[in-house]
Amino acid sequence: MVKHNRYLFNRTSMRIHKFIYAIIVIIILALLPQVVRNPYYIHLLIMVGINAVLAMTFILMLRTGLMCLGIAAFWGIGAYASAMLSMKLGLPVWLSLPAAAVITAIIAAFIGVLLVKQGGFGFIIQTLAFGFIIVLIFGTFQVFGGHVGIVGISHPESIPIPFVGSMEFTSISKMPFYYLMLFLSLLMVLVLTAFYSSTAGRAWRAIGLSAHLAESLGINLFNYRLLAFIIASAIAGLMGSFFAHYYGTLVPGSFGPFKTINVHVYAILGGINFPILGPVIGSLIMTFVPEFLRITEGVEPIFTGILMILLVLCLPDGLLGLTHLWQRRSKPS
Repeated sequence: MVKHNRYLFNRTSMRIHKFIYAIIVIIILALLPQVVRNPYYIHLLIMVGINAVLAMTFILMLRTGLMCLGIAAFWGIGAYASAMLSMKLGLPVWLSLPAAAVITAIIAAFIGVLLVKQGGFGFIIQTLAFGFIIVLIFGTFQVFGGHVGIVGISHPESIPIPFVGSMEFTSISKMPFYYLMLFLSLLMVLVLTAFYSSTAGRAWRAIGLSAHLAESLGINLFNYRLLAFIIASAIAGLMGSFFAHYYGTLVPGSFGPFKTINVHVYAILGGINFPILGPVIGSLIMTFVPEFLRITEGVEPIFTGILMILLVLCLPDGLLGLTHLWQRRSKPS
């Protein structure tokens, strides 16, 4: 009884500490643009947020045994859907954002029914082919702007703030986009955390540990994998919608499979055993380091390839995996 009470006390204390740390991090992130006023660095922070959320979707699917190479394709579907809704149908941007996520989820549901059944290596190849097909569709049909892409995508409408004025989304200031990205990223973190804590999250973890054992316990592999595929695709579509209205320009080549490989690198570098913090650390490093080193697009694939090899050989659990290694060594034998 005493051990049980001590266990509950330790869990409660850990949750309180995590909550306090999360509040501190949110406050720091909210105040960061007030310190870093350079628009270039704010732009990099916005890209860190987008890349981190995309990497979270990769880990979500990976936990169910799905290695998806079509994350950038669903990111592009959300971007193009939101651009078309706002430009062709005149829908406000604040409605285009969730509508693009819903459209992406519907497309993912139809595609997932066909692809998720295969699983394994077949799923990898088929999602890779899907990624190439989506880029080809965007570049071929003129309704999507062809290979030239879409330009002049509207920014979000201004938001009135009591006692302050209004938050204007223009190309002059990137600070409003940073706060919008921060809000969407935190919202997606809350959604993913809720799913991981639910019955679905426990089923995903069981499937990731052993699919055959999970199936023998009555867990429906297809249903839970399809659910993870749809949720991850919808989240990628929402971030694509934000990307479209932030950049104001869409080019089909931005959503190719190589972007998906970069997303994989973000997650693996941080640590796939850390579904939230791992992608944040990985995307932070892989977004800022190439910029500081001034690596061009021609050299970036070589740099990414070398980094992947080093990660697999030296840090299979990612950078955050070093914390577990340090904890094990610090414990007395």
